[in-house]
Amino acid sequence: MKSKAPALFLLIIFFTGMLLGGTVRSGEETPGLYQPYMDYFPIGAGVEYWDLLNHRDFILKHFNSITAGNEMKFASIQPSEGVFAFFRADEMANFARKQKLLLRGHTLVWHQQYPSWLFVDGAGPASRELVLKRLADHINVVVPRYKDAVYCWDVVNEAVSDSLSEFLRQDSPWYKATGEDYIAEAFRLAHQADPNAKLFYNDYGTTETNKREKIHVLLEDLLDAGVPLHGMGMQAHWDITSPSVNELETAIRRYASLGLEVQITELDISLYSWNDKRRFIDDPEELKERLEMQAEQYRKVFAVFREYRDVVTGVTVWGLSDARTWKDNFPVRGRKDLPLMFDLDYKPKEAFWEVVNFAKP
Repeated sequence: MKSKAPALFLLIIFFTGMLLGGTVRSGEETPGLYQPYMDYFPIGAGVEYWDLLNHRDFILKHFNSITAGNEMKFASIQPSEGVFAFFRADEMANFARKQKLLLRGHTLVWHQQYPSWLFVDGAGPASRELVLKRLADHINVVVPRYKDAVYCWDVVNEAVSDSLSEFLRQDSPWYKATGEDYIAEAFRLAHQADPNAKLFYNDYGTTETNKREKIHVLLEDLLDAGVPLHGMGMQAHWDITSPSVNELETAIRRYASLGLEVQITELDISLYSWNDKRRFIDDPEELKERLEMQAEQYRKVFAVFREYRDVVTGVTVWGLSDARTWKDNFPVRGRKDLPLMFDLDYKPKEAFWEVVNFAKP
């Protein structure tokens, strides 16, 4: 029997466009997303090289900051030892320079998307000393190259464990090779390579009590050791019911209590909770309701960001529109999520209007 999934998928996309996607406000010109926030903080987007080729005008209309989504990661920029593939990262930097956009570098150290050579030496594992040397060699080439374009770096990404029984990710190849030493060393190296760049630790799950407190301990320990650390990057891969306003405010205050800037680095709001494993919302009324809840969640979190504008120094959405998003096929294969403020045709959704229409004090 032929699967009905493709036809159902197309039906869902059709209803999405008919219901709330591409919301038009009669007589109201669509502003750039960043424009109402000029007195608050930059509004950025996670951008791929493909986006530069196809959606430059859209980027320039709605964002005054961009983050290199993949082009500056270790595996992308140094696929072979000593061999650097700068083309796509250079295009990102040149675009930011020419258009006078802020550019966030993402990311120098991560337990994923690393090249296969990084942790091996011949037929065996690389020593701690060799791994740290390779880290230094990488940072000393990459960071100075973009020091006139990149104003801040996500230096270390996702080092804290999700497990209740461990502190740092012990299954990380970085941890296995060096223990926890790689974290402080990466920040020191980045600061030496560009003393003017702001340096961030970046992670997800930052509003959840257990992980929030572990991250706080890590950051406090780094600061106590004199490590150059300037900000906390709160990835914001959230959904229509969480986090609550109280959870978000508590997390922002907790990180800011260390004297750090806070940036929202990877914002999207899924229509699905993490435990919802459905491939489709096949009821148009439920889809409509969830898109309305999404708009309300965007409204609430941006209200919090504005309230804490003294410490929130940037907000970046993780992608441009629902047409292309990392949430497609994740965590459920074959599922099309709709987590952003612009629809499949790059038109504003109701969530967009909830974010840009607010009363200024």
